Amino acid sequence: MTYAFPLVAARPVAEPKTVYTVASGDLRLTTNVKTWAMQQQVEAEFAAAVNALGWQVKRAHGVDPVTGHGFIDNQRRGMDIFASIPLDAPLVVVEAVWQYSHHVLSGLRDHTGPILVVANFAGDFPGLVGLLNLTGSMTKAGIAHSSLWSKDFTDDWAKAKLAEWLSTGAIVHDTSHVRDLPALPASAEKELGEALAAQLKANLQRFEGIINEQKW
Repeated sequence: MTYAFPLVAARPVAEPKTVYTVASGDLRLTTNVKTWAMQQQVEAEFAAAVNALGWQVKRAHGVDPVTGHGFIDNQRRGMDIFASIPLDAPLVVVEAVWQYSHHVLSGLRDHTGPILVVANFAGDFPGLVGLLNLTGSMTKAGIAHSSLWSKDFTDDWAKAKLAEWLSTGAIVHDTSHVRDLPALPASAEKELGEALAAQLKANLQRFEGIINEQKW
C-alpha cells in the first residue's frame, strides 16, 4: 500500500532584533471597526518604545480590506496567521480593547519563543481587561508568558520592564505585597457563602453530566 503523506509547510525564520505582534479582537464587526483607531494608537505607542530600545516591530497580519480593521476576529484566521509567524520569535499580543482569547490561544500554545501580552491602561478602553482574560486563559493552559501595561509606554517602569523582557524573555513583577487571606471567623455570611459555593459546584457537575450523557 502506498500512502500520500502530507507536506508540512516550513515556518519563516525570525528576523534579528525583531518583535512580532498580533492583535486579538472581538467577534462583532461593529465593535472591531469602532475600536480600531484606538488599537492603532496603542500599537504605535508600543512600537515607539520598542524602537527606542534598538528593536523593530513587525506586525504579523494586516488590515482586512473587507472588514476595514486589523484584528484577529475568529479562530480560523488566528490559526492561519500564526502559521506565518516564526515559532521561536519574540511575540507580543497588543491589546487596547476587549478580545476573545480563543482567537489566538491555539497559536500561543504552540509558540516556542518568548510571549508578552501588553495593554493600555485607560478607563474608556478595556485593553487591560482583555489582557487579564487572555493571560488567565494562558495560565490555565500552561503557556509561559509575561504581561505589561502602561498608559502610553513612556513611563520609566514600563520602559524598564520592556527592556527586561527583550533581554531575558521574561518579566518578573514585584509580588511582595501579595499575602494569603486570613481565616474568616464563623458568621452567617460565611455560612451563606459556603452554601452558595456548594450549590454552584453541584449545578456545574450536574450540567457536565448532562453534556456527557448526550455526547455533545
